[in-house]
Amino acid sequence: MNLFDVYPLFNITPVRASGSYLWDEHGIQYLDLYGGHAVISVGHEHPYYVKQLTNQLQKIAFYSNSVQIPMQKVLAQKLGEQSGYQDYQLFLCNSGAEANENAFKLASFHTGRKKIISFEKSFHGRTSAAVAATDDPSIVAPINETPNIIFCKWNDASMLQQIFEANEIAAVIIEGIQGVGGVNIPEITFLQKIKTLCDANGALMIADEIQSGYGRSGKFFAHQYADIRPDIITVAKGMGNGFPVAGVLIHPNIKPKHGMLGTTFGGNYLACAAAIAVLDIIKHENLVTNANEVGEYLIHQLHGIPGIKEIRGLGLMIGIELQVPCAAIRNELLNEHKIFTGSSSNKNTLRILPALNISKTEADIFITAFKSIMYKQFKTSLAQ
Repeated sequence: MNLFDVYPLFNITPVRASGSYLWDEHGIQYLDLYGGHAVISVGHEHPYYVKQLTNQLQKIAFYSNSVQIPMQKVLAQKLGEQSGYQDYQLFLCNSGAEANENAFKLASFHTGRKKIISFEKSFHGRTSAAVAATDDPSIVAPINETPNIIFCKWNDASMLQQIFEANEIAAVIIEGIQGVGGVNIPEITFLQKIKTLCDANGALMIADEIQSGYGRSGKFFAHQYADIRPDIITVAKGMGNGFPVAGVLIHPNIKPKHGMLGTTFGGNYLACAAAIAVLDIIKHENLVTNANEVGEYLIHQLHGIPGIKEIRGLGLMIGIELQVPCAAIRNELLNEHKIFTGSSSNKNTLRILPALNISKTEADIFITAFKSIMYKQFKTSLAQ
C-alpha cells in the first residue's frame, strides 16, 4: 500500500529533536522556527512534558468518555486560570477542525440559526463546515459547498453590519490572528464591533485561537488585546505540543445536554497529560512573557533589512511580507542555513512560529542568516 500523496514534502527526515532544534538521519542540525505549523509550544522533547506523558502511559493510556476521567477537570481548571476564563466550560476533542465544527454546531443549537460569517483569507480547517468557512475554494469539495457561510472583507465594519442587517446570523468566526492567510492582525475596533453586533443580534462570536492562542501572541489569547470575551473560543495546535488535543471554551450561558456533542478520543488520558504538562511549563517558565519579549526583539531586528515590504506580528506569531515571493528565500534558509520557517497563502509572506521558549540567541541565528540572504538578494552591501 502507498501513502495517499497529498503533502509536498521536504527531502528531510527528522529523527531527533530537543528544544528549538531538529536533527535528521545524517546528524545535521536544524533550527526550528515553524514548529510543525505552530504546534510546538514548549519546545521539542521538553523533559517535564516527556516525563508526564511517560508516567501516564505506564498507568492507563485510553478509555472513552463513558467513565470518570478526573484529569479532564484538572485540565479545565488550569486552562481557565491561565487564560482568564475560569467561568467557561470546556469540551475536549482532537484537532482544530474538530473544535471549529463543534463550535459551529453549538452556535446553531444555541441560536436556532444556520448562517455563519467568516472572513477573506481565513483558514478554519479542512472538514465539512470548517472548510466551508475557509477562504480557499481549491480545498472546498462540492459536498462542502453551502449557502450558510457568508464571507466578509477583513476589518470592514461597514460590510459586516450590512451582512447582519440582511441575514439571521448564528455566529461570526474570526481568527485571533490569521495564520495561513499571512499573519493578518484584526483591528482592535473591528473585534469589538464583531462582539457588539453579535450581542445586539443574538448571534455568537467564535474566536478561532487554534494558531494564535496559548501564549503565542504575547497574551494567552490574541483576542485579549481587544479586551473582549467571545462566546466560544477554539484551541488546538500548541495545546498539546505535538500530541493531538483540542478544545472548545464555552460561555456559561450556553447550556449542555447529554449527546449534544461527542468524541471517541477527545480528552483521553494521554491527551490530558500532554495538555496539563504544557500549561504547567507555560506557567512555571513564564513563556507568555518570553513570547512577548523575544517576539518584540525579533520584529525590531527585522526593521531596516532590504526587500521587506511589511512586518506583521504579535509575540511569536510573525509574518514577514517580502517584495518578492518568499519560496526561494525560505528554501535557502532551510538548505543553506538549516532553518525551518513557514509559508502562507500570501506567496510573499514568510511565517515565523517558533516554540515559546526560544531564546534571543536562537533568534539571532535566524536574523544573521536572513540578513545575509536578503542583502545578497537585493545586492546591497552590509556596510551600507
